[in-house]
Amino acid sequence: MRKLSAVFGAALVIGVSLMGVGHAEEIGSGARKFQQLNEDKLAAPNVYRNADGAPGPQYWQQEADYKIRVALDEKTKRIDASETITYTNNAPTSLRYLWVQLDQNRFKQDSLAVRSETAQNSGSRRDRAGDGDSLSYAALRRQQHLRDNGHGYVIKAVKDANGRDLPHTIVDTMMRIDLPRPLRNGQSVKFSIDWGFNIIEEAAVGGRGGYEHFENDTYLYFLAQWFPRMAAYTDYAGWQHKAFLGRGEFTLEFGDYDVEITVPADHIVSSTGVLQNPGDVLTRTQRNRLKEAETSKKPVFIVTPEEAMENEAEGTDRMKTWRFKADDVRDFAWSSSRKYIWDAQGFKQPGAKHENVMAMSFYPNEAEPIWSTYSTHSVIHTMEVYSRYSFPYPYPMAQSVNTWERGGMEYPMITFNGRRPTKDEKSGEVTYSRGIKYGLIGVIIHEVGHIYFPMTVNSDERQWTWMDEGINTFLEYMAELEWEENFPAFGGKTNVLDVIPSYMTSTNQVPIMTQSDSVLNLGPNAYSKPAAALTVLRETVMGRELFDHAFREYSRRWMFKRPTPTDFFRTMEDASGVDLDWFWRGWFYSTDHVDVSIDSVRPYQLSTLNPDLEDPIRRAEEARDYPEPLQQSRTREEGKVMRVDRYEELNDFYNENDAFTTSNKDRNSYASKLEGLEEWERAALEKGLEDNDFIYFVDFTNQGGLVTPIPLTLHYKDGSSEDYMIPAEIWRRNAEHVTKLIMRPKEVVSIEVDRHHQTADADFANNHFPRKLVPSRLELFKRDFKSRDLMADMLVELKGEEKDDAMKSGEAPIAPATND
Repeated sequence: MRKLSAVFGAALVIGVSLMGVGHAEEIGSGARKFQQLNEDKLAAPNVYRNADGAPGPQYWQQEADYKIRVALDEKTKRIDASETITYTNNAPTSLRYLWVQLDQNRFKQDSLAVRSETAQNSGSRRDRAGDGDSLSYAALRRQQHLRDNGHGYVIKAVKDANGRDLPHTIVDTMMRIDLPRPLRNGQSVKFSIDWGFNIIEEAAVGGRGGYEHFENDTYLYFLAQWFPRMAAYTDYAGWQHKAFLGRGEFTLEFGDYDVEITVPADHIVSSTGVLQNPGDVLTRTQRNRLKEAETSKKPVFIVTPEEAMENEAEGTDRMKTWRFKADDVRDFAWSSSRKYIWDAQGFKQPGAKHENVMAMSFYPNEAEPIWSTYSTHSVIHTMEVYSRYSFPYPYPMAQSVNTWERGGMEYPMITFNGRRPTKDEKSGEVTYSRGIKYGLIGVIIHEVGHIYFPMTVNSDERQWTWMDEGINTFLEYMAELEWEENFPAFGGKTNVLDVIPSYMTSTNQVPIMTQSDSVLNLGPNAYSKPAAALTVLRETVMGRELFDHAFREYSRRWMFKRPTPTDFFRTMEDASGVDLDWFWRGWFYSTDHVDVSIDSVRPYQLSTLNPDLEDPIRRAEEARDYPEPLQQSRTREEGKVMRVDRYEELNDFYNENDAFTTSNKDRNSYASKLEGLEEWERAALEKGLEDNDFIYFVDFTNQGGLVTPIPLTLHYKDGSSEDYMIPAEIWRRNAEHVTKLIMRPKEVVSIEVDRHHQTADADFANNHFPRKLVPSRLELFKRDFKSRDLMADMLVELKGEEKDDAMKSGEAPIAPATND
């Protein structure tokens, strides 16, 4: 039998916890956080979309098939093309007009995108203008390029299948085509568009396609968002014809493509689709190497670095036409250059529609040696990991093309990826940083991953960017952690949950569900925060088994279809059996963050109720909790003798018996208590005394507002520890303050929240009880009081061309006179 610290009876233990130290509940605070999404956030289920998150019995989507003939004029940096579109209306309604996307129009001087730019975003995508009244070189070059080069589509003709002109109206990046008669359900219409545009210089303008100019007057061309494409028509939004402002990307219709690309004869072309005429455009050696690569254990050069170097030095005026076909894709992109090295390797996925996928990489010599080392391996690694969590790779090709300096873009079967090493100007040595290496691997995983999401699971990027970027970043993160341990996935950090709190606690955070063109910090909002949310969901809330099953179900349900957030949320709950409305509400619809504080821990042991055992314990606890007054101890130290010690007659019964002396009345009361217990109460007391558990009341405050599971680590007196998960449902009645009862057979000396950094907690200073001091390093600094010395500065010699120019113009500075 053991003591109960500072409490007389078992009933009083509960009373103190709830009435004395515990927090009064705020009615409804938890109910609001756990309110079901159906009530205010999710679309009502219908015949197109089930309540369980699956496509409904009458789900439909449109189809758009394309035949395109395009020619690249390398001298003018221009393409001219004609296309025929066959559009099939599967909607239950008739359509009197069609909307076509003209994405290149965003580069026109009078476009909505250009006219609505702020000063700060007037530079390129990767080189902003700067803060305040400033103008960067990049911004100046971009403005000049847009002004001087006449970008945007030139629409030469829009005709029906019989060659008659179709009325059409261009509205910024969209074009409405008026039909001569309504297009009814199940009917198709065929029409053609002749068009052309001047290709942007990507480094100057910053776009998702364009050309790159090299010092030796060679070029890379990468064409994306390059042809007029059918805008999406959906059951949830009708026509998706919101103007393209640069961020909110696309949702497109699936279809079949037949594309002929005419380029200089010495170019190598990488494209969406399967090459239909290899005998016309590839040498016998290249075709044989491709065949070898299908079964090779490592990448095989189709065009070697030496051959690429020789090819780019020669040049030609002849042209060749490459023909590609692609079935059931939602977009089409291609790249062309005489500079390309080309390597390839087959990826096996037995039982899939495409059992042998060709993984291929295209890159200039300037990208070596890291591209031949890492690119195709990264493509295959992505397919290995993503297919395990979703579905087999759905196409016969997966390509990585080195185009711009940094970043990447994705299209069916082809991705454009940045990162190259650098050459030291003096030594000529080629080097690359850690960031370039892992940035290359990461961007290829990310962009090839996009072929799954959203190129196959066709989410609406214009409305819900997180459904492709966030989900894909989450899967990219898992693939990176399977590439090697401690992969620096997020700016040098391995754990996304250590990175995202800085955004989630910032003043400019907006909900994940915000449309991307209205988001100030798109990266953390659409990429990192959704990835962090899904990481928490998988590792902390649901567990891997339930999450992986549900996510795989979502992926397979919506292959080649168009899901909304409602479909994702409902499928994850339907397939797992876990109520997650609180999670979606907090992470996706609010700007709350995770910050759980341990406010106090109160330890107890169960009282025996026996006064002969409990009174000595109470006496000891009184002495522990209320030590004698300092005045009393100092008086005794001075040798003062108490009056009762000088006059014994002053001592009586109370000097011999303190307040904790047990009386017979106390003993009788104890006996009465035992007699008054029900049989089950007596059994519970006896079992509790036998178990001799340590009892703890732990107070938590939700300082960040985001309800979350509470991963605890209990550190015991014997040096061992235990991880203990408190589910998020503990907050369901009071989302601000909760008290948790914990009983353990061993004595706890400290408690820690989120030891393994698995909830994105923003403040670890309040995660320990007792509080923990965490030392860091302080570096001394020294002030520099040097001021400008103009006389000394004038003695500095001009270098190189600047000196020659100054001497010619007579403006070379004159050194001050000296006494030498």
